[in-house]
Amino acid sequence: MADTQSRTDSPAQAPSGISRRRLIGTAGATGVALGAVGAGAGYAVASSNSPEQQAALTSLGADTVMFHGKHQAGITTPMQARGHLVAFDLAAGAGRKEAAALLRRWSATAERLMAGEPMSSDDTDVARDAGPSSLTVTFGFGHSFFSRTGLEKQRPSALDPLPDFFSDHLDKARSNGDLWVQIGANDSLVAFHALRAIQKDAGSAAKVRWQMNGFNRSPGATAHPMTARNLMGQIDGTNNPKPAESDFDKRIFVPSSGSPDWMANGSYAVVRRIRMLLDDWEKLSPKAQEDVIGRKKSTGAPLTGGGETTEPDLEKTDAKGDLVIPINAHARISRPDQNGGAAMLRRPFSFHDGIDRDGVPDAGLLFVCWQADPLRGFVPVQRKLDRGDALSQFVRHESSGLFAVPGGAEKGGYVGQALLEG
Repeated sequence: MADTQSRTDSPAQAPSGISRRRLIGTAGATGVALGAVGAGAGYAVASSNSPEQQAALTSLGADTVMFHGKHQAGITTPMQARGHLVAFDLAAGAGRKEAAALLRRWSATAERLMAGEPMSSDDTDVARDAGPSSLTVTFGFGHSFFSRTGLEKQRPSALDPLPDFFSDHLDKARSNGDLWVQIGANDSLVAFHALRAIQKDAGSAAKVRWQMNGFNRSPGATAHPMTARNLMGQIDGTNNPKPAESDFDKRIFVPSSGSPDWMANGSYAVVRRIRMLLDDWEKLSPKAQEDVIGRKKSTGAPLTGGGETTEPDLEKTDAKGDLVIPINAHARISRPDQNGGAAMLRRPFSFHDGIDRDGVPDAGLLFVCWQADPLRGFVPVQRKLDRGDALSQFVRHESSGLFAVPGGAEKGGYVGQALLEG
């Protein structure tokens, strides 16, 4: 898909005639860094003909995701090591015209940074000596955006507010927003650089409503590729829909013939800050933790046997006649076949924001899931989890947002153009 495609064409050019992808690496086996060379560091040094100064970036830094495409990047892109989620509210007096100008600026900046180029002006140099590092920048619109811009008639019914859930303890100040931006990269400085660029581009048109910072394992940190683990130590995301599945696009993306027209090839993102009550969780024995989830902690395999992707035997009982996978196990309740086929693409980040005033970790999951219709994806699953999931007593939903994420921008265009100029 467009947002997972590697860039292999001619490198994008920085002001010095060279892209970040060709910037300084290391001095071979000696391990001596070449970066600290005074005022000539960065883009200018890279123009030298010295083979050492033209050393290729590692694959981690050189990986590039295309900005333009059928879908926006950051949806089917493999999960990155670092992420920032940020919501904006339009400034007082800003409307459709200002929003269009802002999305035009944001799209131009995202295109440059994702290609490994610096900002067009006033670059902070934070990512000067780094490659694109699989950077993605994804844009969405909240429910309130449409009334702020006089576009109520274009607001999708799928963007109606989510219902209340029993497990919700939502902070309204950290929920929703007119505009939403998801930033991901495999390098922390590249991700931060993009975050600052987006914040600066907002100018007087919009102000930050909330921001959340997350992380995942770095690519290559495990002996072999594997499903990610969350802060509870559990393999998380086993049953995610796969792009190779025949009905993947139908479940995740709005069809080209969908309604409204401007959401063609787009998707809907549900964003939840889920606090994990780690002190309580870690008091459980490994066996008790596995019973809560319904899977082996070591391999992610169902308690009924096999490997991570083995179908669980939900009817299997032990010698005492008890279900091997408990009736309230998270893996049982969240299965699509237990929820009328409801499916969503989960693409979260973990977070840790220190220790709170009670001395417990403020940590958990920045849950982001993607679907063609949240009323058929997220809502039915969360309702069922809300009623009887064994995991519920160890998590707390503290903020929430729902955003319409339009399809990708055409070359020369910007994200949301069909809505804002339609």
